[in-house]
Amino acid sequence: MTSGVATTPGTAAPEATPAGPGAIAPAMSATPLALWAGLATLYVVWGSTYIGIKIAVETMPPFLMASGRFFLAGLLLLGYSVIREGRPALAVTRREVRDSFIVGALLLGGGMGMVALGERTVPSGITALLIALMPVWVAVLGRIVFGERLPRIVVVGIALGVVGVAILVAPAGGTLALDPGGLLAVLISPICWASGSLYSSHRARLPRLPLVATAIQMLCGGVVLAVMALITDEARGFSLAAVTPASWAALAYLVTIGSGIGYTTYVWLLRVAPLPKVATYAYVNPIVAFVLSAIFLGEALSGRTVVAAVVIVGAVALIVTARSRTAPPARVARPATPAVVDEAGEVV
Repeated sequence: MTSGVATTPGTAAPEATPAGPGAIAPAMSATPLALWAGLATLYVVWGSTYIGIKIAVETMPPFLMASGRFFLAGLLLLGYSVIREGRPALAVTRREVRDSFIVGALLLGGGMGMVALGERTVPSGITALLIALMPVWVAVLGRIVFGERLPRIVVVGIALGVVGVAILVAPAGGTLALDPGGLLAVLISPICWASGSLYSSHRARLPRLPLVATAIQMLCGGVVLAVMALITDEARGFSLAAVTPASWAALAYLVTIGSGIGYTTYVWLLRVAPLPKVATYAYVNPIVAFVLSAIFLGEALSGRTVVAAVVIVGAVALIVTARSRTAPPARVARPATPAVVDEAGEVV
């Protein structure tokens, strides 16, 4: 996303993908080694959050887990911002809080909430691939809602993305290859992310400091997720004693590494690197998640899944590259946050 928040889904990753009007132009410089170290950190951290979510929801209710994750991460980021910037970091308007709430509700409530729900039954590698389609939805919704022009190569990318999903979820032996409920949740997630990203870049007025914008969105998203947990009665029958050490460790990883280090690295990269290079996370993260899930969770890599992965990642690469090249010149003025992206996002 462009400023504030917008992860991977897998994370809640700010959206750098569409390079919208709020995109941040590089304002500092970094050595090639530091730049690639930052990109590698972003790839691995946000790619690994899908595994963290999968392990966390094994013994934690998905909405409660996600609420705790983003509320704690938001407090940490806000505290860090106040320490670094002083009290002026808290100088935000009602309009900025309201818009941050809307963006946080869409990106983290809908986007990451659906990821956590879906990963209870859908493998994390496949989840990462389906969440990677967020740029496809940004392009489609941008065209429908805002009349944005779609270059021919983007249309080809959208078509390829649809083909990739069809390969991935097509029935095998007369039944769906994936759990219908989990699949629906994972497919809804990138639509929420895309909606939040577009609102962030076209309509929202967000706090001028990117980390503060991200922190407020996380806090708002945490509140929305808590309400979702209340509505679905997740607390019924849930006991903290039943949470395994692995799930606690995964939650701690998501809060500190996935959200804290992931987002701060992303914001730094936006200031020192060209947007098209930073936007590569959109199609590298799914590959990282795909491989790590096979290594650490033992998720099977069928021939069909590999083919679908190649098609989907190729589609995302086409769209991200084309939109980065055709986007209007970036401006250094106020950033507009996910999208994370893709935790992201898999805020993740």
